[in-house]
Amino acid sequence: ERGDTGWAMSRETGQVVRKPLRVGKRSRRAFDERFSLRFPGLAAVQARLISRLSPKSRLRQAALWRALRLSVEAYNRRDLEANLIGVHPEFEYHAARNLVEAGLVEPCYRGREGYRDFVATWDEVWGRSDHVEPVELIDLGDRVVMLAETPMRAQASGVPLSEAYAMVFTLKGGKAVRIEEYWDHAEALEAVGLRE
Repeated sequence: ERGDTGWAMSRETGQVVRKPLRVGKRSRRAFDERFSLRFPGLAAVQARLISRLSPKSRLRQAALWRALRLSVEAYNRRDLEANLIGVHPEFEYHAARNLVEAGLVEPCYRGREGYRDFVATWDEVWGRSDHVEPVELIDLGDRVVMLAETPMRAQASGVPLSEAYAMVFTLKGGKAVRIEEYWDHAEALEAVGLRE
């Protein structure tokens, strides 16, 4: 059923809610990011409560969309402390298969320090010229998909590129316990049982 704010459809495991997602070009830490960093226990309780709501819940949609928007903005300014607010302590980051096969990155980075290593490796190859421009967020309940574009410029050659980019977040207790990176929207959608 399509509407002005996105569309929703049924799945065997529940509901799917799709909505556009945009981020600001310039940003700094928002009040809720500063609060979450100062009081991580309260932020974790809030995340657990929000995660129990149906994907069609307006409260869940607002909270999830805001959290992902702030996380992407934090990544774009390389504020990794704020970028990692929504990750579980047992968090794993699985790099895109094509980057692993090219020998640019490791297949999996564990924990916050592992993720910081991934970003440092990425910045070494591409510089800090890349950023993520989200297009759409898809909430499947226990998994969330972010479809995006990544305009960037290669560090050594200066060649500009723009690539389709996607992330699949698996949630545990309202926090991302696993993030899988894809450089193809269709591949990410297929990974969660959706087709465009």
